[in-house]
Amino acid sequence: SSLTMVSLLGTSPSSILSCPRLSSTPLTSPVCFRPGNTFGGKLYRRIQSETKKSRSRHHVLVTNVATGINSIEQAKKIDSKESARPVYPFAAIVGQDEMKLCLLLNVIDPKIGGVMIMGDRGTGKSTTVRSLVDLLPEITVVAGDPYNSDPRDPEFMGKEVRERVRKGEELDVMETKINMVDLPLGATEDRVCGTIDIEKALTEGVKAFEPGLLAKANRGILYVDEVNLLDDHLVDVLLDSAASGWNTVEREGISISHPARFILIGSGNPEEGELRPQLLDRFGMHAQVGTVRDAELRVKIVEERARFDSNPKEFRESYLEEQMKLQEQITSARSNLSGVEIDQDLKVKISRVCAELDVDGLRGDIVTNRAARALAALKGRDHVTAEDVGIVIPNCLRHRLRKDPLESMDSGIVVTEKFYEVFS
Repeated sequence: SSLTMVSLLGTSPSSILSCPRLSSTPLTSPVCFRPGNTFGGKLYRRIQSETKKSRSRHHVLVTNVATGINSIEQAKKIDSKESARPVYPFAAIVGQDEMKLCLLLNVIDPKIGGVMIMGDRGTGKSTTVRSLVDLLPEITVVAGDPYNSDPRDPEFMGKEVRERVRKGEELDVMETKINMVDLPLGATEDRVCGTIDIEKALTEGVKAFEPGLLAKANRGILYVDEVNLLDDHLVDVLLDSAASGWNTVEREGISISHPARFILIGSGNPEEGELRPQLLDRFGMHAQVGTVRDAELRVKIVEERARFDSNPKEFRESYLEEQMKLQEQITSARSNLSGVEIDQDLKVKISRVCAELDVDGLRGDIVTNRAARALAALKGRDHVTAEDVGIVIPNCLRHRLRKDPLESMDSGIVVTEKFYEVFS
C-alpha cells in the first residue's frame, strides 16, 4: 500500500513529492554524414547517386540530414510554453506512490530502462506520466541537431556530429529540457522511424530524410499510452531500437542510421489485452496501479481535479514551490548518482533472489542494482541499504517471472517473500 511504501522510504508522502538503457554497439551503416549548409531553418540533404552501366546498384552519399531548429524557432518555442496546454502538477497527484517512485528513478538513471504501468482505467496513469514534463532536467545538446546529440559522449552522437568531432570542428551547444515524445497508437512506421523519398533519390539524386519520432526521442522519453494495443509492426520497431539503441531506416538499398536511446514508458489496462513478452522484458521496471478505495482520499482527488479544471494557472502556482523542491532533488540525485556504492554482499543477494525465482537472463540483476542506487541517490545517501533493495526489487522483477496459470498470488508478493527469505 501507499502508506507501507512511505514508511519504508522513511518519510511522509509530502516529502516524497518534494524530493538508454543498456549500452550496445552501434549498427554499422554505409551512410556518411557530413555537415552542410543551413537554409531558412532546415538542413537539406544532397545525395550524389552514380549508376554504373555494368551493375544496377546505386552508390549513395548523404551529405546532410534532418530538420534543425534555428534560434528564431527556438525563441518561438519558448514563448509558446505560456500558451501551451496546462499540465497537471506531479506534486499534486494524490497516492500512487509506487508509480511515482518508478518514474522518478528512471529520470535519475535513464539506464534503468523505462517503466511499464499497468492498472485500472481512470487511475491517473497518463496524467502522472505527462506531469513528469515539468520535472525533467536540462541536458546539453548540439545546436540544430535533430537527434539531440551529446557533444561529449559518442554513444549519443549522430553520425554527422561524430564526423564533425573527428575533423576537429567546434560544435555549437545549447541547454534544453529532456524531450517527452508521445507515440500515438495510429502512427505509421514512416512517422516513427523517419522517411526517405526513394523516387527523388534514384532519379534526381536529391533527397531529404525526415527524422521520425524515434529521432526526437533520443536522450529523452518515449511514452506509449495503451501500449498493449500497439500494432505488431510498431512493436517490432520499438524492440529493434530498444535492443540496439539505434534506429536504421532501410529503403531500396539506401541505409540511414541514427541513435535512438530513450526511456520507454508504457501504460495500459491488463483487461484490454496482454503485452508481448519480448516487449515487456524491455521495460526496466513494472508498476501496478490500483483504484483508491479510501472515500476521503477519493473526495480529495475529485476536489483537486475540479480546482485544476476551473483555474489551471492558479492551481499550478499553488504547487510551484513543491515542484521546484522536487526538481532540485532530482538534479542533485542525478549529479550524485555516480558516487553511490552498493556492497558486494548486497549484489550477491540480489542475484540469489533472481536465480531462485528462475528469472531468465541478467536484466533483472542489472536493473535492480541500478534502481537501488538511484533510490539511494534520491534519498541523499552515497550507500545502498537492504531497505533500498527491498523497495525496488518487486518492481524490477515482477514482470520477469514465468507465468504459472495455477498461481493465484500476485507476482510482486512472490518477489517480496523471496527477498525476505534471502535477505534475512
